[in-house]
Amino acid sequence: MTTKSKADLALDLGRSMAELRNILRQHIQIKIREHGINITFEMLEVMSALWKKDGVNQQELADLTLRDKSSMTYLIDNLTKRQMVKRVEDDTDRRNKLIYITPEGMALKEQLMPWVSEVYERATQSISAAELQSSIALLHTMIESIND
Repeated sequence: MTTKSKADLALDLGRSMAELRNILRQHIQIKIREHGINITFEMLEVMSALWKKDGVNQQELADLTLRDKSSMTYLIDNLTKRQMVKRVEDDTDRRNKLIYITPEGMALKEQLMPWVSEVYERATQSISAAELQSSIALLHTMIESIND
């Protein structure tokens, strides 16, 4: 049996993270379709960021969701059409628009979050909280190493 290098292991870790994200996405999209909700997984990620921190500008929202600003414009436009969010002029900078959740967007949270939590609970059923915290710390260390 050959021992893998740290670089190969890191590559395997990255691939596994991408695979996990795709599987989680598929399961959540199935739940969304089953309940006839008119929202994409990408829109849900934006809404999730806003549920944690409402009233942010487009660039901050792009940073929170790891997206570029141009794709964020498209997502916000679609969420606005669905009346999930609204753009409000920033009092301190009129060129800037802040994105806020509407009452319909809050109602979506009440509907979706139990299903989303169910998917993540299933994914972590045999993993302890300590293992998850350790994994998060490991990934943050890798991110910091690359960004130095």
